[in-house]
Amino acid sequence: MIRILANDGIEAAAKADLIKGGYEVQDVKISQDELASRINEFDVLTVRSATKVRKPLIDVMSQTKLVIRGGVGLDNIDVDYAQSKGISVRNTPLASSQSVAELVFAHLFGLVRYLPQSHREMPLHGEQEFKILKERFSKGSELKGKTLGFIGFGNIGQTTAKIALGCGMNVLAYDLYPREWVLELIFMNGIKTSVPVSPSTKEDIISQSDFITVHSAGSSQVISEKEFAMMKDGVGIINCARGGAIKESELIDALNSGKVAYAGIDVYEEEPTKNIALLQHERVSLTPHIGASTREAQERIGKEVVDIIMNFKF
Repeated sequence: MIRILANDGIEAAAKADLIKGGYEVQDVKISQDELASRINEFDVLTVRSATKVRKPLIDVMSQTKLVIRGGVGLDNIDVDYAQSKGISVRNTPLASSQSVAELVFAHLFGLVRYLPQSHREMPLHGEQEFKILKERFSKGSELKGKTLGFIGFGNIGQTTAKIALGCGMNVLAYDLYPREWVLELIFMNGIKTSVPVSPSTKEDIISQSDFITVHSAGSSQVISEKEFAMMKDGVGIINCARGGAIKESELIDALNSGKVAYAGIDVYEEEPTKNIALLQHERVSLTPHIGASTREAQERIGKEVVDIIMNFKF
């Protein structure tokens, strides 16, 4: 019997489908420290973002032939090294695109209308203070007509861009693999339209965008002091992609100087983040790495994981 370790959990219906298909599934987490001594009890390892599959763990794998990341990024897995050892590595690149895209816009909509700040301050004030808050937070802006720049334009970036276009925003896109993208929009009345998006340079994205959203793969830093200096004054920045893609200390400096008006962050250099300046900044909207954490995304991830396992030749 094929044994599966779902070390970061698995959606209930997916677990049931695997058991029905004759697989044995363990979803009780094994600690990172203990994992190396137990990994060869299993033929398949599924992870999300918590479990790290690095060279020392891979070196002891003899029974495990398949590692699956339930999500898009593979930065917690040494993919090339695993594959060089004959271990297949897969992910679920399409399952979470809509959920992450909607979270990007949850941050954007909230920030441009001061929702995080007004929510924090309203319970603290009486009638006169309420009027002051109303005046203070009546200087928000619309997204329509603004330019949203994408650093990384894969599945999630393109899904996010469709929302941007639906809001009447302009879209600039940079990717390591540039091409002419065609985005199909389907409106509620059933009308379909295709919108071409031409590739831009990273420098154009940084210097011309009113808002910048990061969707780059891997853990390399893409925004630091050099990029902040090139941005428009009052830019907004969203990172729902990878912790470390934006240098946090330099983001705080840019927020304090006014170069960056506001930021929405879902992922961090260290998780859980201990960056007090980031946690307490009044112009930052924070979520605890929940981009793919919707019921619908988890169901899709579960289905993709099941398909990968059932179609794998052990």
